[in-house]
Amino acid sequence: MKKIAVYTGFMTAPYREKIDKTAEAAGFTADYYENPQDAAALEENLKDYEIIYGHIDPALLKGAKSLKWLCSDFAGIEGYLDENLWPRPDCLLSNSSGAYGPAISEHVVMISLMLLRRMPEYLPALARREWPFHAPIRSISGSRVVMLGTGDIGSNTARRMKALGASVTGVCRSGRSGEPAFDRVLPVSELDAVLPTADLLIMALPATPETTGILTRERIALLPPAAYVINVGRGAAIDQEALVEALQSRRLAGAGLDVMVPEPLPADHPLWSCPNTIITPHISGNMSLSLTCGLDVDMFCRDLALYGAGKLPENLVDRTKGY
Repeated sequence: MKKIAVYTGFMTAPYREKIDKTAEAAGFTADYYENPQDAAALEENLKDYEIIYGHIDPALLKGAKSLKWLCSDFAGIEGYLDENLWPRPDCLLSNSSGAYGPAISEHVVMISLMLLRRMPEYLPALARREWPFHAPIRSISGSRVVMLGTGDIGSNTARRMKALGASVTGVCRSGRSGEPAFDRVLPVSELDAVLPTADLLIMALPATPETTGILTRERIALLPPAAYVINVGRGAAIDQEALVEALQSRRLAGAGLDVMVPEPLPADHPLWSCPNTIITPHISGNMSLSLTCGLDVDMFCRDLALYGAGKLPENLVDRTKGY
């Protein structure tokens, strides 16, 4: 029987049962590698697997001689885009974009509220057991959100922001989205025109050559002084030096960064001391929310059923585009 390697750290008995049932119906059997110490065993057996579900070291792909499909349990797959990594050019790559939207969009709402309600100013004082009062505060209601990236994360964020009373402009490569929560969707060519309207610039972009450095020094200067920048995509999308300068000079109101360059952020990096800046250690998604894990497994099983029927996975990635 054909074989699947499952290499994740969040398996439970119900998840294994669902994968096993779907695999059997598709003519496969699944082996599970659930801990970092299982990596050596996986590498030893890698040549036997037609399908891998999880996040193996890209350097190991060449040893997967039977591989036809790698399904990453992450949404970001930039580590697998080099064609030289693959045992054959016809290997399929899919990702788990669609599983992370709820978790990351809730993180965005949390950070937005913390910034608008001035929590970066309150927290140090409260740690000193002081009793300050900072006014005025601002609301998501009535705020103008520019959502840079309109995929799963951007669409989930737009729904939540819209429900809280914001107007939401989406900006993406195509200038199109089927998500009704966006008041309008513009192509990236119109980004410069819309940045001066932003109260909140929220970035949820994949890592591609087109998105690297998209928020340039010049574009940061287009944002109004009251704007906040929130990034849950990839740190390389921002000219980080220019952002630090804008925050330190209070040219911008503040920032919420879950991604940055490098990661982990060195303890002496100037971002740590920027005013009104909330830094989180790339934890907005991950597998810390059970809903994310369940969605991830559901998506893999749907694609596995399609693959077993001789069809392409729905979440197929174009390695030339990076998404």
